[in-house]
This record gives sequence, structure tokens and C-alpha cells, in this order.
Amino acid sequence: MAERLVKYSRAQQKDVQDERSYDAQCPYCSMQCKMRVIEQKGPSRTQYKTIALDNPTSEGRLCVKGIHAYQHAVHRERVKQPLFKVDGQFVPVSWEFALAVMKEKFTKIQEEFGTDAVSVYGGGSLTNEEAYLLGKFARVALKTKYIDYNGRFCMSAAASAANQAFGIDRGLTNRLDEIEQTDCIILAGTNIAECQPTIMPYFERAKENGTKIIVIDPRVTETSKMADWHIQLKPGTDAALANGLLKLIIEHGYIDEAFLSERTTGFDEVMDHVQSMEIESISTLTDVSVEQLEKVALTFGKAERAMIFTARGVEQQTDGYMAVRNFLNLLLATGSIGKLGCGYGAITGQGNGQGGREHGQKADQLPGYRSIENKEHRQYIADVWGVNEEDLPRKGVSAYEMMEKIHEGEIKAMFIMGSNPIVSNPNATYVKEALEKLSFIVSVDMFISESGKLADLILPTTSYLEDEGTMTNVEGRVMLRPASKEKPGETKHDWEILCEVAGVLGKEKYFAFHSAEQIFDELRVASRGGIADYYGITYERLREGDGIFWPCPTTNHSGTERLFEEKFYHQDKKAKLMAVSNTPAKKKESTSLEFPLYLTTGRVVAHYLTGVQTRRSSSLAARDIESHIQIHPETADKYGIEEGRLVKIRSERGEIVVRSRFSTDVRFDTVFVPFHWAESQNINDLISNELDPTCRMPGFKIAAVHITMVT
Repeated sequence: MAERLVKYSRAQQKDVQDERSYDAQCPYCSMQCKMRVIEQKGPSRTQYKTIALDNPTSEGRLCVKGIHAYQHAVHRERVKQPLFKVDGQFVPVSWEFALAVMKEKFTKIQEEFGTDAVSVYGGGSLTNEEAYLLGKFARVALKTKYIDYNGRFCMSAAASAANQAFGIDRGLTNRLDEIEQTDCIILAGTNIAECQPTIMPYFERAKENGTKIIVIDPRVTETSKMADWHIQLKPGTDAALANGLLKLIIEHGYIDEAFLSERTTGFDEVMDHVQSMEIESISTLTDVSVEQLEKVALTFGKAERAMIFTARGVEQQTDGYMAVRNFLNLLLATGSIGKLGCGYGAITGQGNGQGGREHGQKADQLPGYRSIENKEHRQYIADVWGVNEEDLPRKGVSAYEMMEKIHEGEIKAMFIMGSNPIVSNPNATYVKEALEKLSFIVSVDMFISESGKLADLILPTTSYLEDEGTMTNVEGRVMLRPASKEKPGETKHDWEILCEVAGVLGKEKYFAFHSAEQIFDELRVASRGGIADYYGITYERLREGDGIFWPCPTTNHSGTERLFEEKFYHQDKKAKLMAVSNTPAKKKESTSLEFPLYLTTGRVVAHYLTGVQTRRSSSLAARDIESHIQIHPETADKYGIEEGRLVKIRSERGEIVVRSRFSTDVRFDTVFVPFHWAESQNINDLISNELDPTCRMPGFKIAAVHITMVT
């Protein structure tokens, strides 16, 4: 046996003629787990394997997506040279040709229709440097006000709520390891076990320490199975549920009067508001018993230390901003913020969802979380960029609203970087029709996505293994992502592409960058003094340590690991509570005789966002090769649905067909469909175009549908 092992080992060594390793960070969720990808080249094939690297966030863990992430980076379908559409077909062209086409098209369109006729659509997985540069590119090179990004569909409700309540928006107000040091946790609308698996051990250890865990979710999930209480509320009633908990906490005397008096404003209005409500009415509205509301409220209210985490289940609704504000009311009313084991966490979805929203991709935002409508903020950024303040565009519109501007004829062209809007937007057919109306589309991507198929020009970009830069993880910890793998073919980094396009548009002096570090140094200055202050963070410091929490105003500052210990970030240094209605001002879609079931959407563990990357990973695709509808067996029986059969799901907007999966984990009145698939399985085709009036978040998590089995 030993002899055979020796021979096998020697044979393996002979086959491996060249071995290289590449340190990186996972390109998927906001945990940004560290990894090393080992490449073994032999005469017959190249093999890869991934090992986890220790770091203070994921503690040396990787999930199934991270382990297999390399598969999309080395996939045969990667775009490796510019592609130009000729007679409906993509043909390879040179970079010189591609740049000349962009110069001609953008210039002609803007001369005829104005600078705002060209729009920019970004992504939440870009590095900080590239997110920053994309915002600058839109406003300086193109001079357009129309820029927004797919993070609008991820974090806008939580970001707006935190900014209004606290004066600052950072994903977590505390380090992750404080989760283990709290007494009670509310997880509202977050299925971390499948969406961010490597964060789960923090909650599992907390539970071992005696922490009470409350999960609020219409479905039974792997996350809810660890809960002490699972509140399986009616979809769309999160704001009312929070009011019920708040009312009971006040009535039982579990508020922190000293904290409210000294460090907040607005509590009296909130107290009067919730005291006018009947708990029985809230119970009826949410479909949660008064007894369960009482138990959960008292558990949270009695806790000496408590934390609340929200995610897309609460936020992706047309009253997502208000629902999150109400959960923040709960924290503030009990004084559960700014102390060890007390705080708030918005579980960021995308890899750089936090950093991507801080430095200028949003329609109303300038670097450092500055406001584009604030004269002082505009002047500061104009000085950093070396342009006149009056030349900076004003506020544009949100991502989905740009599609409306296309239909209205105001936007004629779009530059898309790291996003797939046809699949990620609500009312997807309407979005596809919008893109088809454009006279010129550029898609910067690793693959020909569903949106890329409609492009006139596709520019090949680099992957997480090749593109160095900083990412800001779920904690607000800025981390340096190393990337040493050679660029395949004629691919370029996103930042290189932006610099070259700006150059042919005559703006090269504003984009004379030769490295990601050089861009970061300008970002540091641009963010200095802003809410998201990165000035004290340098590549040198990041190379030496495990990341730095922003705000970090000076190079000798250690970073801010826990927010709000002494102050909030409003001018008066106080947090703001706000009365929230049980029902939104703009009525949500409700069920009817024609559309009798609620539809809610979400993720599965093996896939990520629109699936452009994970559906090209053979190991991940094999786990979920197609979409499905999760339906309760009794509901299925009522509508004549057999297990494993194709089901047509129809809403007012359209219809799709997916395969049925029976599960008692979903409510009788609700069906669940993941959103990682496109074309005839694109669930966002069924989602309404109604937006949250404050943050412009679509209501992905609730639609009324009808189901029938395909015969």
C-alpha cells in the first residue's frame, strides 16, 4: 500500500510542471473571506484548488461559493477582447477601435441631445477605487447627472434609515465578534445561513453563550431553525410588527429613559403614536399572536445588551426605509447602541456593497458620503478634482428611474460596469424594452450577460484574482484585496478602462492614474472630512494589518471599531426617533381573487445575485441548475400543483415558468422563488415598479400572483 502511494505521489508531481498560488478575497458576499487559489499546470490540464486564509472577519472559513469562485474566473466563456456588434453578431475588435467608437458615439449623442443623454450604471462589487472612479468618470468625463448602481436594490433602505436616525450609515455599528457578547438578537428579514454562511458561527457561539435569538421571516429557513423564537409574519408587515414590540416594551417599562433624554430626540412623538394603537389590531395585521408578541418584546426589553440585524427581507419593500427606521426605534428606545454587545447591523449583500455606496456611484452622492446638492460639499470635491463647482452635474435619479428616463427619451446611451440590469431590476420586461430603445450601450463585464447581449460594445474586464484594490466589508472594515494572477487575453482592469475612455474624451489630465493605490490616495483626500472618512487609511497600513474601520481621519488613528460611544453624527450629536405608520402611505400590492398568493423572493446558498458568475461555475450550477417555486403542500393541493412539475407564475406584469418544490417551510398564503435566473425564469419580471418614496427601493419582497401547473 505504501509503495503504491509513493508511486501515485511521484506521478502527480510529474504531471504538475508549474504550481502558482494567488492570494485573494472572495468576490461574492460582504464577508470578504480571505483565500488562496492554487493553480497547478500540467501537460494535459490545469487544476485549481482553494484554501481559506485566516482573518479576523471569517476566521479562516469559506462557503461553497468561495471555494468554487475560481471556476468562473477561468471559464472558457470569459470575454478576453473587445467585442463590437455587427449585423446582430459580436465580432472581436481592437481596443483602439473600441475607444474610437465610444468617442464618436458619446460625443455625437451628447452634442445632439445634451450631456445627460449618456448615463452610467454601476455595480456593488466594484472595488472602492473603481466605484470612486466611476462616479468621477460620470461627472467629469461625461458630465452627466445620470449615474446610479445596482446597490440601490440592496442597501438603500437601510442606508437611508441609518443616515436619518444616526447621521451615518455603516453596515455594522460594531465588530462582528461583539455578537457573542450580547444577550438578545433580532434577525429581521435575513437568512444569513444561506446568504452569508461564514458569519453563522458568530451567532452559533452567541447562542451557546445563552443569547436569545429572534428571527423575523415569513419562511422557515436554516437561519430560523437556530432561533429561540421565529416570528413567521405575513409578508410586508414588518413596520407594524416593530410598532407592536415597541408598544409592549414601553408599556412594560423597559425603555432607557436616561439614554432617550440625553442622547435622542423624537421619542415623545413615537410613544404617543404607538400608545394610540391596539396590540390586537397589530396581531391581526401581522398574523402574529399577541402571546408571541409579548414574549418577544419582553425578551428583548429585559436584555441588558441587545442587537438588531436587518437585511433584504425588511428592506426590499416599498416602505423598507420606514420599517428599518422602526427597528432602529426599538434599539434607541432601549438604549441598545454605542456599547459593548449593543448595536445595529445591516447585513450587506454585495461584496463591496458598503464601500460602493460611499464614494459616488449613487445619484445624489459625492465621495465620502457627501451630498451632491450641498454647495459646500460640491466645492470641496470640485477642488479635489480640479474642476469648477458649477460644472459638476446635479442630482440624477435612481437605477430603476433611469429606465423610465430612457422610455421618456431623455437618456439615449448607457455605460454599464459590473451589472446586469435586465435581471436585477423589477418589472424586467419594461427594463429590457428600455435597453432595446437605447442607441448605444457599452457593457464592461467578464461575460456576455443578459444585458450584455443588448450591448453594442462589450469591454473585457478582470476578475477578483487579477484586480487589486480595497473592499469595505460588512463591518465597515476596509481591506486590501491582493490580486496577482496575470490578466487573460486583452482584458483590462475597470479603472484602466475608465481612464482610457476618459482620455479619448479629452479628460486624460483628470484620470492620469497608473495603479489602484494611486486612485485610493485621491479617494482618501476626496473623503477627508466627510461622513465616510478614509483619509487615515493607506495601502501601507492595510498591507501590515487586518483592515481598518472607517471613519479613520488621520494616519495615526486606529479606526472606529464601535460607533456612537459618545455621539451620533447629526449636528446636535443626538439620534433621531421617528413615528412609523403600520401601513405605508403608498399601499402595497395585496392579494385578490385573481392573484390570491403572496410572492416573495430571495437567494439560495449556491448562487449570487443575477447568477452571471455562479451559473458559470459547474460545481455551483450542479447544486441548483434551474430556478424553482417553493410552495406549501396544502397550497399546492389547493391549486392542483404536483411536486417536481413546471408551474406558471403570473402577476399583473407578466409570467414565468419554474419547477415546483414542496416545503412546509413556507406559509400557506405565500410562495418563494429565487432571483438568480434570467429569461423565462426571471422572477423580477413579476415585480412591481412601485418604489419606496424615500430611498427608491423597489418592493421585491411582495407581489400578488396566481399559479397553475403547466400541462
